[in-house]
Amino acid sequence: MSSLVLRGHGSALVIDLSNSIPTVVHWGADLGPDAPDSTLSTFPVPHSNNDLPQRQELVPQSSSGWRGRPALEGHRPGGAAFSPRLRTTGSRKVGESGAELTLEDAAAGLRLVVELSLTGEGMLRLRSVLTNIGESDYSVDALRSVLPVGTGAAEILDLTGRWIREQHPQRQRIRQGTWLREYRHGRTGHDSSLFTAVGTPGFTNRTGRVWATHFGYSGNRETYVEKTATGPALLGSGELFAPGELVLGAGKSYTTPWTYAAFSSTGLDGITATFHAWMRGRDGHPTSPRPVVLNTWEAVYFDHRLDQLVELAERAKQIGVERFVLDDGWFMHRRNDLAGLGDWEVDPAVWPNGLAPLIDAVTSRGMQFGLWVEPEMVNEDSDVIRAHPDWISGPGDGVIPAEWRHQQVLDLVNPDAWKYIYDRIDALLRDNNISYLKWDQNRDLTEMGHDGAPSASAQTLAAYRLFDELRLAHPTVEIESCSSGGARVDLGILERTDRVWASDCNDALERQTIQRWTQAILPPELVGTHVGPTTAHTTGRTHTLAFRAITAMFGHFGMEWDVREIEGETLDELKQAVAIYKQYRPLIHSGVAVHGDIADPAYLLTGSVAQDASAALFAFVCVATSFDELPGRIALPGLDPEATYRIERIFPTLTNPFIDHGNVEWLDGASATGLFLSEVGLAMPILSPETGILVALTRA
Repeated sequence: MSSLVLRGHGSALVIDLSNSIPTVVHWGADLGPDAPDSTLSTFPVPHSNNDLPQRQELVPQSSSGWRGRPALEGHRPGGAAFSPRLRTTGSRKVGESGAELTLEDAAAGLRLVVELSLTGEGMLRLRSVLTNIGESDYSVDALRSVLPVGTGAAEILDLTGRWIREQHPQRQRIRQGTWLREYRHGRTGHDSSLFTAVGTPGFTNRTGRVWATHFGYSGNRETYVEKTATGPALLGSGELFAPGELVLGAGKSYTTPWTYAAFSSTGLDGITATFHAWMRGRDGHPTSPRPVVLNTWEAVYFDHRLDQLVELAERAKQIGVERFVLDDGWFMHRRNDLAGLGDWEVDPAVWPNGLAPLIDAVTSRGMQFGLWVEPEMVNEDSDVIRAHPDWISGPGDGVIPAEWRHQQVLDLVNPDAWKYIYDRIDALLRDNNISYLKWDQNRDLTEMGHDGAPSASAQTLAAYRLFDELRLAHPTVEIESCSSGGARVDLGILERTDRVWASDCNDALERQTIQRWTQAILPPELVGTHVGPTTAHTTGRTHTLAFRAITAMFGHFGMEWDVREIEGETLDELKQAVAIYKQYRPLIHSGVAVHGDIADPAYLLTGSVAQDASAALFAFVCVATSFDELPGRIALPGLDPEATYRIERIFPTLTNPFIDHGNVEWLDGASATGLFLSEVGLAMPILSPETGILVALTRA
């Protein structure tokens, strides 16, 4: 075929195959089924440049005149084959929405197969398979997936953060050069950007053209935006290798992780809609109602006593909890975080009859039982490391990496260490009625090594295999990816887990930002969102229960709180919040996520609109003091303009001194068309900072 056109849900990828190098003619809005004339795929030859027509290659290479970052970097012994000339040798369609393009350089002894698909939801996926068809070893330094963005892209938006402050946006103009983010954590990282987006000037939640990518991998990697003087900006991503980490022997292959990409002509919410729709259509995506969770960490920490935990379970049942999770402290020698990691047996000093009495107390009250584990880490003060000190991953020659939270990394590349951990967790699940694992991973993997060679990539794949094999053996057990909060949140880990813990911070104000940007590509049902104590343990801020509950509502709702201590109106209000979550979770976990474009940064609007626009739930919150005396009218996006909606404020309904209802009469019920609500909006009550209201809409 002379061209490749992939189309899906209003977007398209057009690749010209008429030359020896696949050329990306267009990635953006759908142009229809016909490919453009191949003469439209080239640019003029600039002065003082290569005497070659300028093309935007799918696989940029120095050998064809590209002066930016090449897609493939590597060499054979002595530096040979450092600049491959990969040229198209074959192409084929794969199903209705995919294709494979094969490029080879016989002299360099390399074959590259690029796999592409554009799904009905509009999700573009691509990855590459590199095979050494030569006789000597080939060292791979980098293999990147690259996509050009369209006309008018002028701004970059990505995310950064730290522990208890993950996924915060940063924005800048595109300039000539490379905006490079390297993540050398051995895991995704607290500063990781879940996506990299470029868009037209001033793009917002609901306006502007946006191109975005996500690299679905949980180890070391790089993402970048690159703009040279001769072409459009490029979005690139790839695994980040240590020197000598990936060497392909004769006949061996390496497959990159998937790069996921989406285009939107309707701002960031369009990107979100594509990712959410695609993820919800995956095999294995959770389909049962996401149970209300109570996690014991901020209730009891390491103080495990059966009587108090049964009391906590009884109160949890009264509130409406459906899953009770016992956190850290149940296994051998684990009275604090200094010892015991790796010794995955129930400690008889704390649990003389095992976990069964607590599990029975939980399940007899109609709740699932979950358990915290951290299989990839060890304490040096543990029986397993005293017996196998060589199981600590590191640079070799007896060198032990610096501790992080008193932890070291278990070398899962070592088959004996891998099997030990698999057997321990497998036995735990076989011997106990456990429905859920909160799988933590609490340190960066900064000096990953096996037998004296770098092994960060192999460690990531070994961890993936551990997840995969345990899921195969225990298919009904759900797993949460927790990594000292949100340090391992990506689509690679979500191929094998059922939700992520977005942050160890349960401060509702911090969570407003963390959750908004985590859910920019992850559906809310995959993101753990808990009501923490009145005063947040991580920040010391005090918030009303209403604000904490509203913040937790748009996600997989739960509690991280000693709920035994609450009584009276507070208990009633928490029960009401749980009941509202149960009522609206089908909508929240299947609807279209929308975000208001509000000029005043003191206010945020988050909503979920039913796929048929028959109902919606909105949270309007105040996160700071405003220059204005009134919030004014707030537009509610995503509604059917021709429908009439019944409007109802549903939470909080108890007297709240932080909400001045004034003369806002619609709070007691009103009706309006979707057109009015989206174009004119609702006059909102006056909110004190760090509070909010929930508004439900139903088609009349």
